Amino acid sequence: MPSEFTGKHVTVAGLGVSGVPAAKVLHGLGAHVTVVNDGDDERARAQAAELEALGVTVRLGDGDTLPGGTELIVTAPGWRPDKPLFSAAREAGVPVWGDVELAWRLRGPDAAPWLAVTGTNGKTTTVQMLASILRAAGLRTAAVGNIGVSLLDAVTGDEEYDVLAVELSSYQLHWAPSLRAHSAAVLNIAPDHLDWHGSMEAYAADKGRIYEGNRVACVYNVADKATEDLVREADVEEGCRAIGFTLGAPAPSQLGVVDGILVDRAFVENRQKNAQELAEVSDVNPPAPHNIANALAAAALARAFGVSAAAVRDGLRAFTPDAHRIAHVADVDSVAYVDDSKATNTHAAEASLAAYESIVWIAGGLAKGATFDELVAGAAKRLRGAVLIGADRALIREALARHAPEVPVVDLDRTDTGAMLQAVQEARRLARPGDTVLLAPACASMDMFTNYNKRGDAFAAAVRELGA
Repeated sequence: MPSEFTGKHVTVAGLGVSGVPAAKVLHGLGAHVTVVNDGDDERARAQAAELEALGVTVRLGDGDTLPGGTELIVTAPGWRPDKPLFSAAREAGVPVWGDVELAWRLRGPDAAPWLAVTGTNGKTTTVQMLASILRAAGLRTAAVGNIGVSLLDAVTGDEEYDVLAVELSSYQLHWAPSLRAHSAAVLNIAPDHLDWHGSMEAYAADKGRIYEGNRVACVYNVADKATEDLVREADVEEGCRAIGFTLGAPAPSQLGVVDGILVDRAFVENRQKNAQELAEVSDVNPPAPHNIANALAAAALARAFGVSAAAVRDGLRAFTPDAHRIAHVADVDSVAYVDDSKATNTHAAEASLAAYESIVWIAGGLAKGATFDELVAGAAKRLRGAVLIGADRALIREALARHAPEVPVVDLDRTDTGAMLQAVQEARRLARPGDTVLLAPACASMDMFTNYNKRGDAFAAAVRELGA
C-alpha cells in the first residue's frame, strides 16, 4: 500500500492533532503533500513552518479551495462534510479519507487487530479500561484514536502491539469507510453534534459504521435499543456475534451484574446454563451505574479477544479514571463535592445525576442546541437545589420551573471564571449533611472556560477553599 502514495498529489485538510502527523507520514511515503487550513493564527504558522521545512506545501487561511491536481484528500475529522472543499472533491471524483482511514490502510499484513469503541458518552473511559485489562493479560497494547494518541503514530511507529484499544468519534467514523475492526462496541446513542451530521439518523448511522465487517463480536447496550438496531443493520463477517451488556442479570450472550458481581454469559461454554464471574462492582472505579456499564463493555471486548476473567478483574482494579469524570474532590461538613465537568451534554449529565440520591446540582454553560426538559424531569426527585452558571443557564432554569418548581434555584448572572467560587458557596448554603454537590453542567464550557478541564479545576479549587 505505501508505494501507492509515491508521486501522488494529496491534500491534507487541517493542521492540528491529526493533520500534522498525516502530512508527515504521507510526505515520508513519497507523496506530494499540500496542507490547507482555515486558520492563520500563531499556532498554525508554527506548524506550517515545521512542515514547510520538510518540503510540504502549506496554504493558510483558505480551507475551501481544492488545490489543482489533487488525487486524494485526507481530512481532519472535525471538518464538516458540507464544506466547499469536499463539494469540489465530489465534483472532481476525488476520494476523501480521514486520518483513521489512512491509518487503517497503512497497516502491515501482520498488524495488530483493533478493538474499537464509540458512543455519545463514556468512550475514553471504556477504552482506557479496555487497555488496562489487555495489559493485565500480558498483551502489548495502547489506547489510541480520539483519545489523543494518533492512530497514525501507532500504526507507523517502531513499537509492536498485539492489539489496539481504539476510541472513535462519529466524525472519525464518517471518514473511515474501509475500517474493519476485530470487535467493536457502541456504548449509547443520544443527540449530539447534530449540527455537524445534519440529523439524528445520520449521526447514528456514522456511529454504526464501527460494526461494519466485525469479525468476532458486535457489543451493544441492552438498555439502549438504538445500539442493538445498529448491530442488526451491520454487514459483519460470518460467525460474528451480537453481545449485549446490561446492569441487570444477563441473558445468554450478554454480560451483566448479579448480586454485586460482573458476570459473563457470552464467552463461556454452555451459556444457556453457565456464567463466569469477572469482577466485583467494587472493583470498578468509581462504581457509578454508567461507569459499571463502561466496565462491562470493556470486559466484553476483552473477552471477545480471548482475555481471561482474572485479567478483567485485575485490569479494572488497576484502572484510574481521568480527571473531571465523576471525581470525588472532598467532603466538607458531611457534604460530598463531585466534579463531573466532562458531562458536557444532557446524556452524560443524566448518567451522573442518576449516581446520587440527594443532589445540589451546578449546571450550565453553552447548550449547543440542547433542550433540558427530559433531563430535569428525570432528576427532579433527586434535586435538593440547583445553582446555574453560564451563557445558556436560562434554558435549564426554565426546565426546572416546568418540571421541578419546588427545587430552589440560584441563578448567577455572571459569566466570568470567578463565578465558580460563588456557585460552590451557594451550593454549600443549599446542601444538607449527606447530600452531594455535583458539577455536571450538561453544557460545553467555552463561554467561561478554555475547556471542561479548566472548569473542573476551578470547581476543585473552590471546594478546597471551602475546606480550608
